[in-house]
Amino acid sequence: MDNQTVVIVGGASGLGLATAKLFCKNGASKIGIIDRNEELMNLAADELRKSGVIVATAVGDISRKESAHAAFNQLVDELGRIHCLVNSAAIYPREDIFNISDEQWDVENAVNIKGTYHMMVAAVRHMQQFVDAPAVTGRIVNVTSVDAFKAHPQNAHYAATKAAVVSLTKSFAQACAQDQILVNSVAPAGFATERARQLGFLGELASANPLGRAAEPEEIAEWILMMGSARNSYATGENVIVSGGYIYA
Repeated sequence: MDNQTVVIVGGASGLGLATAKLFCKNGASKIGIIDRNEELMNLAADELRKSGVIVATAVGDISRKESAHAAFNQLVDELGRIHCLVNSAAIYPREDIFNISDEQWDVENAVNIKGTYHMMVAAVRHMQQFVDAPAVTGRIVNVTSVDAFKAHPQNAHYAATKAAVVSLTKSFAQACAQDQILVNSVAPAGFATERARQLGFLGELASANPLGRAAEPEEIAEWILMMGSARNSYATGENVIVSGGYIYA
């Protein structure tokens, strides 16, 4: 990631922040964060700046095209060329499959599908200005989930949105190949975020996993780094499952 600039959507906490830290550790010189939680985002930015990188932030509602694109373009104005976009923002609710309301469907689709779509379009439009084939123009990594590939009646609407993002990833990869923009996704099983700890999910995650534990965010971030860095010069349209044996596909 030497001298690369990365934008991380949902980078204020959890996996997004762990990914930002890992990109910094591996040589990224500039980090952009888009998040709806301004307070957390500012704290994350201060923490990242301690490693010597330039950090810019933008508050944005990614579910709306105008807001999503404005947030991305704000970071472009501050940071210059963006080499990599990581889509890590998502809403994870639980609801019985027979009781999902219209409102729950709408907010889930708006953030997890539309938000990811809007951010990819903004990034691609920007990256297309720097095509110099056969060199890689840019990279996009979407965080999906193993829930996309497994029955989950306790959060079927979330799982459905992640399956949609897997499909979007493939479609964007095909559409962007001629511009040498690599678009991939990483699908983790449940991992040990602070929120998972607060909600008491760690025991459940550990018992469901052959390795007997949930992954740490940094372990998932390693695969995002792999797909979003110069280490990846050829893979596109791929979905990398990182589940500790929870699912095999």
